Amino acid sequence: MSHAKEEKRERRTVRPANQRGAARLAAVQALYQLDIAGSTLPDVLAEFESFRLGRELDGEQYREADAAYFREIVTGVVRDQRTLDPEVHGALTPGWPLQRIDATLRAILRAGTWELMGRSDVPGRVVVSEYVDVARAFFDSDIAGMVNAVLDTLARKFRPAEFSVDVSDAGA
Repeated sequence: MSHAKEEKRERRTVRPANQRGAARLAAVQALYQLDIAGSTLPDVLAEFESFRLGRELDGEQYREADAAYFREIVTGVVRDQRTLDPEVHGALTPGWPLQRIDATLRAILRAGTWELMGRSDVPGRVVVSEYVDVARAFFDSDIAGMVNAVLDTLARKFRPAEFSVDVSDAGA
């Protein structure tokens, strides 16, 4: 591999998250905490907004995040979970029920699905890409690929116009 290609790949791998990307990562962590620890929504939101977003905690520096976007994702997923879960479950490979997959992975898929369904102002490809990046922060490339496949399936279902190919452009 040429030196320029290697540098480009390295920059892509370690690129800093923007504030919405950091909000998505924090939202997944908060959703995990809600799922596993049984904490309340107000307590988790307050903890993240007061002690984590853009702050240092236990020697770990958290990135600056769009706090309003973080709150919107977390509250939206909690509010709409009964609608989200059947959609995610339907996009998973048969035999992989949502409740049996890893809690972090569940949080990623729920948050990504919520954005695809509820934030039409954010392009579907951006949503999918951002949550694949979040998955890479926690898992290997196989799981990130699975997140890509599930969210891509849901993006095409909820936003078909964004993913349709114009036949006249196909040969261009």
